[in-house]
Amino acid sequence: MQSGFHAPSASELQEWNKQLEVMGQEYQVLMQDMLARMLPGEAGKTIYEDMRESFRAGAEALVSDPETLMNAQLRLAQDQMQLFQQSLRDLSGEETELLIEPARDDRRFKDEAWRKEPFYRALLEQYLLFSRLVEEMVGNLDNLPPAQKRNLEFYARQYVSAISPSNFASTNPEVMRLTMETKGQNLIEGLAQLREDLSNSAEGINVKMTDRSAFTVGENVAVTPGSVVYENELMQLIQYAPTTEKTFKTPLLIVPPWINKYYILDLRQDNSLVRWLVDQGHTVFLISWRNPGPEQRDLTWADYMQLGPIDAMSAIEQACGEKSVNLLSYCVGGTLAASTVAYLTSTRRGRKVRSVTYMATLQDFSDPGEIGVFLNEPVLKGLERQMEEDGYLDGRVIAFSFNLLREKDLFWSFYINNYLKGEQPAPFDLLYWNTDGTNLTAATHGWYLRNMYLENRLIEPGGIELDGVKIDLRKISTPSYFVSTREDHIAKWNSTYGGTQLPKGPVTFVLGGSGHIAGIVNPPHKNKYGFWTNDELPAEPEAWLEGATFNEGSWWPHWQAWMTDNGYADADKMVPARQPGEGDLAILEPAPGRYVRQTIPEVLGQVASKEAS
Repeated sequence: MQSGFHAPSASELQEWNKQLEVMGQEYQVLMQDMLARMLPGEAGKTIYEDMRESFRAGAEALVSDPETLMNAQLRLAQDQMQLFQQSLRDLSGEETELLIEPARDDRRFKDEAWRKEPFYRALLEQYLLFSRLVEEMVGNLDNLPPAQKRNLEFYARQYVSAISPSNFASTNPEVMRLTMETKGQNLIEGLAQLREDLSNSAEGINVKMTDRSAFTVGENVAVTPGSVVYENELMQLIQYAPTTEKTFKTPLLIVPPWINKYYILDLRQDNSLVRWLVDQGHTVFLISWRNPGPEQRDLTWADYMQLGPIDAMSAIEQACGEKSVNLLSYCVGGTLAASTVAYLTSTRRGRKVRSVTYMATLQDFSDPGEIGVFLNEPVLKGLERQMEEDGYLDGRVIAFSFNLLREKDLFWSFYINNYLKGEQPAPFDLLYWNTDGTNLTAATHGWYLRNMYLENRLIEPGGIELDGVKIDLRKISTPSYFVSTREDHIAKWNSTYGGTQLPKGPVTFVLGGSGHIAGIVNPPHKNKYGFWTNDELPAEPEAWLEGATFNEGSWWPHWQAWMTDNGYADADKMVPARQPGEGDLAILEPAPGRYVRQTIPEVLGQVASKEAS
């Protein structure tokens, strides 16, 4: 018998009928909303076609590999026999262990009913056995090209995750108990949340991950004091107020990614990299990218370079009188920083950058990881057609795609809590940032995907041309500091390591613990994750790691020591602390500025702008 079941009374049946009527009305409205979104855009069509092609190729590969097919059939028969025998033992009252346990970090099956109640126990075991069978079967298909096998593994995992019994009200014991207790109110509230999330999505469903009303940019996130001292069509330049009496002579310019907003580096005061850098004595400037719309469709990678770091360097010279900067870059901002330093080197202006730091940055895209599933030729052509039509790629589509790389934690867990349990997500600043996305301009993003991810031209000497200048990363003599993270699923560390083999100048590589966000935003006072160092730079990343030394705590102090020990931030040439507005650049507005506050619906005219209000 299922958990929480009892025979309803007449009054309960009457109440249930009322609830079912409300559910039916919510469901009808939901279906109307979903029917209006049934037809995917050009990008979505090509992904669905690639999914079908991957499964077709997998089926053909399985048929043409008799041994793998026979082993899969044998495993299936053995699993079903074991399950049948255990069911008989359970029915006889014998206590038995699960045939297969969920992974330790799998939170979907924590409820005791999955182990104690025969109905749910059988569902769990059948599902886990099937999951293992699919994983082993696809993993043993050695007669597929590596890229196609990677795609098949990804799509198969998405399918298996989607059919988990935890995702359905009638086969989730927690949801069933809650439904009986609330007489279906949880499902009514869940349907309402699903409708709301659909209205805030582009393609797919961008599930609400946090209580967005709990956060306001500039009030409780992105709060390090500073001022906007320069702006152009593409970015605002923030100069942060000093917290020390003296600062290093050479200013520090941060180049964040534009796929998300910069304030991942400035969430709260206790985990803000920006604030920590200011406290170390740096005069910190940061590029806050505009959230683009159709009007910015023609902005190119070269425009991002010229209007971003290069314009910022000119503005910093006006503000401080300094002709050179130290660059600190992150993710795609690092790829742009590498392009910029190579461009300045080829135009005999390489000394404008004293040092460059790349945080979780790909320069060699030969192995982009699972994100490569969305970046083969047919899918890219679909994306290009979509961007040609719209002038931009909706940032909510990118967010949905990234969430599928960790679908159990970043999609299905919220799907269950929000839509089946009817719960509201708790406030969490990191997830607020994760859902506060940005669009991508058509000209820049299409060029970036094709030239970097698909054709890997950045590592080729002269493979990339920017404003008529062929660039070559091998000519860069600027000292470089690379930091990557061991569990990164956006920029795999052994792929980012390839960038260390390119410059001719001195290179340091550090590997942090954890992932793309937590491993980078890792303040020293938390003493978490640790990092590996190795003075040698062998060609292969595995060889580097084998000879590396593990260090406790955050990599931030190691970076600061690298800056000061080498004189890029010279402790012997400190200057009085610089206040925003003291130089030749007037203060335009307080940090964090207008650009970072622009949301996708506001940019696209789907809601009224808060600034206009």
